[in-house]
Order: sequence, then structure tokens, then C-alpha cells
Amino acid sequence: MDRKEILKDILKRIHSGENPEKIKEEFRELLESVSEEEIVKVEEELIQEGVSREEIHKLCEVHLQLFKEGLESKEHIAPEGHPIFILMEEHRLLLKFSKELKETLEKLKGFKDLKSAKEPIEVIEHIISHLKDSEKHYLREENVLFPILEKHGVTQPPAIMWMEHDRIREIKKGLYSTFDRREKISFEEFVENLSKGSVELFDMLSSHFYKENNILFPLSMRIFTDEEWNEVMVGFDDVGYCCFTPQKRWSAEAKKEPERKETGRIEFETGSLSPEEIEGIFKALPIDISFVDKDDIVRFYSESPQGRIFVRTKAVIGRKVQQCHPQKSLHIVNRILEEFKNGKRDVAEFWIDYRGKLVHIRYFPVMDKNGNYLGCIEVTQDITKIKKIEGEKRLLDEPE
Repeated sequence: MDRKEILKDILKRIHSGENPEKIKEEFRELLESVSEEEIVKVEEELIQEGVSREEIHKLCEVHLQLFKEGLESKEHIAPEGHPIFILMEEHRLLLKFSKELKETLEKLKGFKDLKSAKEPIEVIEHIISHLKDSEKHYLREENVLFPILEKHGVTQPPAIMWMEHDRIREIKKGLYSTFDRREKISFEEFVENLSKGSVELFDMLSSHFYKENNILFPLSMRIFTDEEWNEVMVGFDDVGYCCFTPQKRWSAEAKKEPERKETGRIEFETGSLSPEEIEGIFKALPIDISFVDKDDIVRFYSESPQGRIFVRTKAVIGRKVQQCHPQKSLHIVNRILEEFKNGKRDVAEFWIDYRGKLVHIRYFPVMDKNGNYLGCIEVTQDITKIKKIEGEKRLLDEPE
């Protein structure tokens, strides 16, 4: 039995309920030399063989304890300013904020009411502002790092990490809700609920960051090319940063891009446009458009003048659309696409409250002249101001 098969057998024994400590003692030498790439490949194969992603995730902590000695990485696995350096530094700071939140809430238990606890409440409010801003951290991983990992055949670890991102979001949402309702509930309930949430968040972040720091990030460092890291850096800049803005920016020597040549005008039934005009039109539209082809591959997204409502980066191009959505909404995505393909639906639309905006989201099938399915477009629009329109407006406002 080769090394990979031995590792797979070890994990199967863990999943069947065998004592991890007994296995650890039996295979100590092998486990101390295991690499994150070997673990990823074995877990990928187990999922292909029928072990559910949820089961792998459920026993992930046990796997980590088993392989801990072989996984412990150095403090710095990437140079300063590198995307991985930035992510790991954000991990350190977010864990620090989470720990500070937990400690502040312990102190809060010594107060009687909100009025007397003014100072710790201000500290908590400051920490919560950082936690809200940390959403950019997870968006960068999901929209930039994960797609490139997937292109290298590493699909399950990013999916599992995204599941954990959603759990982190749920915990934080509960914290925000409790904090916002502090004037409407008893002080004891406020402290108890916030304390419970802060402990849950700290434990979740500690576990999640450990997995990324010791498995996902070292693996990325080993398999990404310099050209791909340059792409990641650009994507990170597009999404933005949390906790701090990196002062030093890493870059590899980039290959010079060929000059864009004029390719002529593209003829349509109602006229013709040059590639530059087409690109300009998409950029000028006050809506976001994304196109997914007939094989469910993301092929294009537009940039609106106000900036996109939902984050998109160039890393999503060539990615399966199913991998761009949380696991819990996949059944809806697949149903819409299937009904578009078999002609049972010609539009799907939703509207949601998103960060203080009323957002209208519509999906349309795209067909050729013969009615063959070419793909699907997603059209997203902020209709907050539109919903408020009343009466008529017939005069042009003067520019300010």
C-alpha cells in the first residue's frame, strides 16, 4: 500500500469511529512528515468515493489534531506585502479583536447597567466596526483566491472554508443584532447573549484561521505561479482591505501584455459596434451584468460607473457558476438554470435589502436565432432611489 493509500485508510478509520490517539501512535513517523497537499488530495478522493463534504468538515478538527506535528508552519510563509502575508496578518488582527471582545465582555459582567458601562460599551462598538469591515477579508478569499485554487484542481477545501465563512457571518450577525438591541432588552440578557456569541466567534475564528494558515495558504504558495499571484494582488486591490491597508505591495516581474489591436466592427441586426464601444457601453450602464454560458461557466461581468453591488473579480472568469454561490442556495441556482435550458422559464427575479439598499436581481436565458440555449445573464440593480420616485420630472438638473 503506497503512502497516499495509507493516509486514506487512516482517515477512513477515523470516520468509522476509531480512536485517533491509537492511530496517531501507530503511524507517528508518517503523520509527522505529511504535507498539506497530501491531506487535500486524500480528502478530495474520499469525497469522490462518497464521503459527504459535511462529514469531512465535521471531522476536520480531528484530522488537524492527527496531522498537527506535520502541519505546523513557520510564522511567515510569504514575503511582506504578498497576498498570503496580508491574509495571515488579518487573521492575527481579527483574532486579536475577537479575543479583546471576549475579555471586554468578561469585564462587563461586573457592571449593573449600560449607563455605568459606558467605557466597555465603546470598546465593544469599536471592535464590532472592525468585525463588520472584515467582510472584505472573506470576499477576497472567495472571489480571488478560491477560484485559482479550483483551477489547480483543489475544489473541496475552498468549498469547506466557504461553509465556515457563512457560519462566521451568522455568528457575527447575531452579535450585531444583540448589540443593536441593547436598549430594548435587559442588561443581563444583553451581556449573556453577547458573551456567548463572542466565545463562539473566538473559537470559530481560531479553528478556521488555523486550517487556512497551515493547509490552504501553504498549498497555495506551493502551486500558484508568479503570474497568478500578480492576478491575486490585482483582485485583492479591487475588493479592498480590512483592519489595515498594506504599506508594502508585493509583485512579481509581470509579463508585458500585448498591445490591443483594432479588430474591426461587430455587425448586429440593428447596427454595428467596435469592441471599444461595446466595452464602453457595458461600463456606462447603471446596472451590473454577468453572463454564464450554456455549460454554466462564468464568461463575463460588467463594471458599472457606481461600482458593482456584489463583488466580482477576474478570478471568477472560467469558474463554474455553482462555485460562486453558497452551498445553501445551490438548489435554487440549479433549478433556474435547468428551467431556462428546458424552456420552462424565461425570467427569475428577486429583490433583497442589502447593506441599506433595495437590490433588484433578475436572471434571463440567452438564446440564438434558432432558440438554442446559449447561457444566462444576471442583471443586478440598486432600485432604492427609483422606488422613491413620485410625480414627474421634465427638466434637466444643472450640473453642480
